[in-house]
Amino acid sequence: MGFIGLILLAVGLSMDAFAVSICKGLETKKITIKECLLCGIWFGGFQGLMPFIGYLLGTGFESIINKIAPWLAFILLAIIGVNMLREAFSKEEEETKPGFNVKTMFMMAVATSIDALAVGITFVAVPVTILDASHLINTIFACLLITATTFLFSMAGVRIGNVFGARYKSGAEAAGGFVLLFIGIKILLEHFGVIDFMSNGDVLFGLLIPFAGTVAGSALVFIINNKMREGIKLILSGMAGGIMMACAVWGLLYPVVSRNRILTAALGFAIGVAFQYLLDKAVPHTHALIHAEEGPSSKLGFPGRVVLSEIIHHVPEGMAVGAVYAGFLASDSEVTLPVALALTIGIAIQNIPEGAFVSSPLRDSGQERGKSFLMGVISGVVEPLLGIATVILVNAFPAALPFILALTGGAMTFLVIEETFPSMITEKHSDKGTLSFALFFTLMMVLTFLSRG
Repeated sequence: MGFIGLILLAVGLSMDAFAVSICKGLETKKITIKECLLCGIWFGGFQGLMPFIGYLLGTGFESIINKIAPWLAFILLAIIGVNMLREAFSKEEEETKPGFNVKTMFMMAVATSIDALAVGITFVAVPVTILDASHLINTIFACLLITATTFLFSMAGVRIGNVFGARYKSGAEAAGGFVLLFIGIKILLEHFGVIDFMSNGDVLFGLLIPFAGTVAGSALVFIINNKMREGIKLILSGMAGGIMMACAVWGLLYPVVSRNRILTAALGFAIGVAFQYLLDKAVPHTHALIHAEEGPSSKLGFPGRVVLSEIIHHVPEGMAVGAVYAGFLASDSEVTLPVALALTIGIAIQNIPEGAFVSSPLRDSGQERGKSFLMGVISGVVEPLLGIATVILVNAFPAALPFILALTGGAMTFLVIEETFPSMITEKHSDKGTLSFALFFTLMMVLTFLSRG
């Protein structure tokens, strides 16, 4: 396990302690630095201690563990991740006992870190390889990093809970649970040799960047107190549309056309449009900004239809990110790491308004801010998963890369025309959306070609 993977693991593990810290802050009238430090030390200390104990226990069964290493790591992380997702969707409140005395904090620290015991066993199956030292030293470093990460998140959680209440809890647990599942899948596939490229920290980090943008955008529901103004919606719609169109044209279609693969580009583009059109017609969903319902009739409620709308939106984006990283791994001269990062960052930026376009309408419809944030987070999960699937596909069939690049370009173009353009046409302020579209299209175009050197 490399440094990027370890950072993601530490963040994922810390989310449970973060959620409990929020509840501690919520039940305490006055929070000082002392209470923040107490939560950080207790939760961080135990979160780092448990994996080390798990590692020591696991070394006694190293010969057995090594035979089932990938499955063991996947199963343990999947159990923890699924449990965090279950808690995120549960309507039951997190049980916490008032006060910061030793007995109370000890019980909570053990409760929030017991899952990390299993993670320590995975360090035997999948050793940490960061320092040029023994497995034991690397494991101690990993545990210290987990301690520091949980310490910071726990301190922040107490303050957030005291100021904002428990609104961040469910979304934080959902994001953390998903990250642990992501790492578990990555370890399993990597050990089977299906995606040995995932040991590359640039790819692992890059596939999660768009998801981070969606989480950040969904969190805007806690900052924007009033209903989002029409002018702001238009600017954000233009921003998202301009970036998507530039990514489709310059990041996905240009590498194919520049090689005189005109027919491949045209065919892939047309199939991408048809693919997105069929997806649009087959899945029940609601475009919240333009108040339009599409797809077959369904008993699914408004929140579910809005989330499905964004999931449909994220499908070609996840495929696009996977395609450019597949090009980078294949040493494609037109799709270098800077180009892949430029497109990924662009999609992450446009995912910020996309996340807000899920959480904000749901809040306006009467949903709690915490649930609105959670639904926004869930809408972005599909991107890194499809990114992995696309890289696997291109890894198996390298000749398909130009076609997949053109296909995702066509699908993203369809989305801009079908969804973004209508949301920019209003009786008032329509120029704001148009100018925003032009500005961000230009900025993304410049960023893409600068990355090509």
